[in-house]
Amino acid sequence: MADIRGFRGFRYDLGSVGSLSEVVAPPYDVVDAALQKQLYDSSPYNAIRLELTRDEAGDDETNNKYTRAANTLREWVLANVVRQDTARGLYVYEQEYTVEGKTFTRRGFLARVRLEPFGQGKIYPHEQTMSGPKEDRLKLYRATGFNLSPVFGLYPDGNDEVFRALEPLIRSAPPLVAKDHLGVTNRLWVVTDSAAVSKVIGLMGPKPVYIADGHHRYETGVKYLEERREAGDVPDDEAAPNFCLMMLVGMSDPGLLILPTHRLVSGLASNITAPQLEEVLKEHFDILERTGTNEQAAWEHVQMDGAQATLAFGTVADGQWIVAKFRTPELMASLAPNQSEDWRGLGVSILHKVVLDRLVREKVGGTPICKYVHLLSEVTDATAKKQCQLACLVPPATMEHVERIAGNGEKMPPKSTYFYPKLLTGLVYNSLKKD
Repeated sequence: MADIRGFRGFRYDLGSVGSLSEVVAPPYDVVDAALQKQLYDSSPYNAIRLELTRDEAGDDETNNKYTRAANTLREWVLANVVRQDTARGLYVYEQEYTVEGKTFTRRGFLARVRLEPFGQGKIYPHEQTMSGPKEDRLKLYRATGFNLSPVFGLYPDGNDEVFRALEPLIRSAPPLVAKDHLGVTNRLWVVTDSAAVSKVIGLMGPKPVYIADGHHRYETGVKYLEERREAGDVPDDEAAPNFCLMMLVGMSDPGLLILPTHRLVSGLASNITAPQLEEVLKEHFDILERTGTNEQAAWEHVQMDGAQATLAFGTVADGQWIVAKFRTPELMASLAPNQSEDWRGLGVSILHKVVLDRLVREKVGGTPICKYVHLLSEVTDATAKKQCQLACLVPPATMEHVERIAGNGEKMPPKSTYFYPKLLTGLVYNSLKKD
């Protein structure tokens, strides 16, 4: 059962910091050096100074980016730049965004969710994790004692009954508003009505939660809890380290969008043309269409087809695009015998297991290296600049895939999903030491 709690979040005092837009930041995993500098320059109170602090010359075990983040947060709290709310509540979070000309609004709420090791309860991962990011986040947790950015969780709610319990309380209340560097409008309401909070907690009780984004942060939370228990800092089941900060969104929310993650492939032994690629694919794929230099037409074909087995390929050497459909599922069964049929049917699974790891390696040679992008415009730009040898357009996984595969105890291949937009850091901080 999903065990959630209202909590007393720590939030910026806007009288001290000015505009909320100037102090929020994206999560650490999408911030490059240029954006980090931009956020540092935007405000002395920007959340990047906690979430992804800069390295400095002379850093060592006792003085480093993690200790600087902890000192900065401590100073902000002492100066009342960041204040803890006086009442426990849930934080309704809405994001309005535009993708390729269409506008969406995604709504959910921030809560504390009880941590449990994967496989031991009703919280399910859907993607594999890496050790490096978990070690980085663990050092930050140890230094600050805070969840600085939320995990993104999904729950089944076909009737929208959970959010309907919160909606009346935000209709008449003005939100706090922040616009981020991508133009996404973020709105936040604080709901402290005890009846509404209790109703949401009760409704969430029997529901499973699927991690959409933030797997590293969640697993780090479990590890941090283990460490605190061993140190004797977790006196009971209600102590703060038992929980993590999570944004919870209903899986039927109309603003919940999974973007595709296309692959830009380099590292091939030689450049490849469209006729050569067709020769590579012909044993296991049917060529559905040749769209010439028109990548838009190729992508529209993939979208209209709707099948995970339909992929589009752009050969940069001759600027040609083809659409191909995988026709031998028995090959996937032999290449991934320990995976479920749902897993083997994913477009990203077919692309990597069959095309890149098998056919391209055997018939073209080299070691395929992937760069990941989400928008067709990014693919167009990269191929025009010849920044890759092969572009692969992949249909996005669906919420049904996430629910079935994660619920089966499997993890999807890396970069299977991209839930856009990312959740901002700095709207609410959660203490792992106090309530």
